[in-house]
Amino acid sequence: MDLRCARMLCVLCLILTVQAITQEGLKEVVLKQLGLSEVPKLHKRDLEDLIIPDHVKNKYMSMLKRQRVKRRALPSLAGILRGIPGHTGEVLYSDTTTRQKLMFDMEGRIPKNSEVTMAELKLFKKPLDRANLPAKQPHRPISNARVSVYWVQRQHDGTNRTSLIDSRLVPIRETGWKSFDVTQAVHYWLRNKRQEPMFLEVWIEGERVGSYASEMAKAVRFTSQDPKDKGLGKPELVLYTLNSDDYGSPGECREEAVTGKSTCCRQKHYISFRDLPWAQHWILEPAGFQAYRCSGSCLQPPRAHRRLGSGQRSCAVAGSSALPIIYLVRRGNHTKIEAAEFPNMIVERCSCVTDG
Repeated sequence: MDLRCARMLCVLCLILTVQAITQEGLKEVVLKQLGLSEVPKLHKRDLEDLIIPDHVKNKYMSMLKRQRVKRRALPSLAGILRGIPGHTGEVLYSDTTTRQKLMFDMEGRIPKNSEVTMAELKLFKKPLDRANLPAKQPHRPISNARVSVYWVQRQHDGTNRTSLIDSRLVPIRETGWKSFDVTQAVHYWLRNKRQEPMFLEVWIEGERVGSYASEMAKAVRFTSQDPKDKGLGKPELVLYTLNSDDYGSPGECREEAVTGKSTCCRQKHYISFRDLPWAQHWILEPAGFQAYRCSGSCLQPPRAHRRLGSGQRSCAVAGSSALPIIYLVRRGNHTKIEAAEFPNMIVERCSCVTDG
């Protein structure tokens, strides 16, 4: 995979330089990078009851968190974040042990002319009740349970489809607030522009494969799982936003960029895998991504100052980052779930460059 990534680097740079990734260009790049000549032909049975293996989930989350850390370190966000008081979510259902569905009413929660830069889901873990622990067995010790958060998207046919947002190990014997990065879920909700609330699903699973680890995970209880917990520790959604009016991020396009009247800047350009017929069934995560594009004009130097053979200055990509994905593919007679990181898929910076 690393060798294919290197070979595709120049192809991706060319696609990005022309302002944005086109849908057909994206399809071509993805297939070539995976060494596929065409979109995988999958049977219906391949898509039923899919479970992402832990090692694939861990690899994907590791790549995703590496990208999040890089973006939070961007100078344009320093000292600009402001917190919005936590919003208590409503628990729609819980099976008391392994899953619960949360609903957050987002109406009026995000100020106008602002961008959500970070969102945290906070869950209060109850003190350990040793009565919930299984009998000790001759296994290596289990210290943690895996807690994963999914965004739930309601399909037009009435069914639900989930997207993995965050996953981390939670110590079984600790108590207190546990935070999960759900920024991507809020961005998905905003992208859909629906009037309905935002739905999240929390899964509690074993630290590793095996019945003993699964039984140990059941000892992890959040207050949202117990109907008797009326007050303390209800699930909270904490939003951090960037005020676009006061702190327009350097290099980010404003409204006039759409008409081409602005100087070179980075403009939002979202690609939804769920809406692309060729990708919606075999690219499992993410549901989509903000690819961005470079837009706007560049000042041209006087002819006397141009070097021989140089052309016009134009707005192009000056920096980019990778996109982690989880995908489904057939290997012979078997269907496998794999994770990969595609370089140069997200535009991070734009600047003026001289053609030639």
